[in-house]
Amino acid sequence: MEKLALISISVEVNAPLSQVWRSWTSPQHIVNWNYASDTWHCPNAVLDLTPGGKFNYRMAAKDESDGFDFKGTFDEVIENERIAFTLDDGRKVIVSFQQKDDYVLVQEDFEAEQTHSLELQKNGWQAILENFKSYTEQLSKMVRMEFEMDINAPVERVYDTMLSPDTYREWTTAFFPGSFYRGKWEEGEKIYFIGPSQDGCESGMVARVEKAVPNKIASVKHMGLLDKGKEITDGPEVMGWKGALEEYRFEEIAGGTKLQVSADTNLEHREYFAETWPKALELLKSICETNK
Repeated sequence: MEKLALISISVEVNAPLSQVWRSWTSPQHIVNWNYASDTWHCPNAVLDLTPGGKFNYRMAAKDESDGFDFKGTFDEVIENERIAFTLDDGRKVIVSFQQKDDYVLVQEDFEAEQTHSLELQKNGWQAILENFKSYTEQLSKMVRMEFEMDINAPVERVYDTMLSPDTYREWTTAFFPGSFYRGKWEEGEKIYFIGPSQDGCESGMVARVEKAVPNKIASVKHMGLLDKGKEITDGPEVMGWKGALEEYRFEEIAGGTKLQVSADTNLEHREYFAETWPKALELLKSICETNK
C-alpha cells in the first residue's frame, strides 16, 4: 500500500482556548465556518465527540451544483488539546490546540488523497482554517445589550428585590438555577456571581461594584472568572470578558418603576442573553408585584 503524503497547516487564533474548542466542536458553530469559499456553505453538522463517535458535516455549493459529506470516526478526543479522527476513505487527521502567550495555535496534520494536487488540497484546507479563525475571533467582540421593564411596585421594593440575596436567587433562575452572589453591593467592593456545579466546586464571574446608589443605580465591571474556586483575572481565558459592564437603573414612574438594564456580552452569547434577560426580568416583575 502506497504511503500517503502528510500535509500540515496551522493558524493563530486570538481567542480564549475554551472558545476555540467550542467553535471547533459545536455544530452551531461548525456550520458557520466549515467551507473554503463564499460560494459554498455547511448547511448541516452532526457529531458525537467521543472516541468511536461518528461525525458528518455536509459541505455544498450555495447554488446546489455540487456537494459532499465530510464524515468519519473520532479516534481520540482530549478536551482543549487534541482531536484525532479517521475519514471514511481511511485517511488520518490530527487537530491540535496549543495555548500560547496571547493566542491559540490550531494545527491540522492530514493525509492527502491522491486525486488532487498537494498544493490544491493544502490551499483548500487552509482556507477553511482561515474561515475558522475569522469566525472564532469575531465571537469575542463585545456588544452592549439593552433591556427594560415597567414594574408595578415602588422603586425601593424593586431595588431591594433585585439585589437582596434571597430574591436574587429567584429571578436569576432564568439564567442558571441555583445562581447566587457573594459580596456587598457597595462601591469598590469585590463581588462574585456564582453558579453551582455537580462536583460542588464554585464557578462563575469575578466583578467589582462600580456604582451603588440605593434606589437609583447599581453597576459592576467584570474582572475575570471563578473556576472551581480559583480566581482568574489575567490571561487568555478572561480576555473575552474582562472589563464588561453590567448596569441597572431604577426610575420612578407613574404606577411604579421603570427598570433599565445595560449589559455587555460577546457575540457568542448574545443570542442566549437576548432570550434569558427578558425571562429574568419577567420573573423579577412577578416577584415585586406579588409581594406588595
